[in-house]
Amino acid sequence: MYSVVGVRFKKAGKIYYFDPDDLMIDEGQYVIVETARGIEYGQVVIGKKEVSEEDVVLPLKKVIRLANEEDAIIVEKNKADAKAAFNVCLEKIEKHGLEMKLVDVEYTFDRNKIIFYFTADGRVDFRELVKDLAAVFKTRIELRQIGVRDEAKMLGGIGPCGRVLCCKSFLGDFEPVSIKMAKDQNLSLNPAKISGLCGRLMCCLKYENDNYEASKQDLPEVGSNVMTPMGIGRVVGLNILERKVQVELKETQTVEILPLDDVVEGDFEF
Repeated sequence: MYSVVGVRFKKAGKIYYFDPDDLMIDEGQYVIVETARGIEYGQVVIGKKEVSEEDVVLPLKKVIRLANEEDAIIVEKNKADAKAAFNVCLEKIEKHGLEMKLVDVEYTFDRNKIIFYFTADGRVDFRELVKDLAAVFKTRIELRQIGVRDEAKMLGGIGPCGRVLCCKSFLGDFEPVSIKMAKDQNLSLNPAKISGLCGRLMCCLKYENDNYEASKQDLPEVGSNVMTPMGIGRVVGLNILERKVQVELKETQTVEILPLDDVVEGDFEF
């Protein structure tokens, strides 16, 4: 078992585990840690706890120290400088005529690197752009191409539900979402109604999917033959939440909505 704290570097960002060592660290405090990108400033969102070896990436890096007011000032200055760098990069992109959309700019805490996030339809040759930016900022430059879901997470917005986008407000990771989830929940398959601002299927389709999957296991499949109090029928639809079955009866050719307890699945001839 390993003693860890969970640190997040951005709101609704991914949580990373670090070794708190002998430091007294509480949830909500800010810390300085070493990451693959360099020295970073983050917030402890999971207090000290024990986790198994399978839940951590070894070697586990230690928390360097608790952050102070000076560190917070540096973070704010980095954010202000990142806004200025954003405008400079826009000018350079236009100068080189590159087919790319700049989304965000970020300084690492130690200012050893500036990361420019962008979207593009295909590959972009930005070698000359990197040289220009390095000449201006005199530090390491990284241009990172991101997808449309990451773009929505960075920029934020209001979803069709009227709330701030889930990915911007609390979702740390994107999970796979499929059209099958919309079908299982009897939702409209109109892309305009089940797609988010990013143009991809809405993340919230995943939220209730496990409940629907569990409930479906107790229900007969659509197209199967069943016995009902009114005779043999064929399942033509399901109401998963209410646990009811739409059955087309063999004798009357009518469709009846029956509770699950009144339907027995079997090898009946329809």
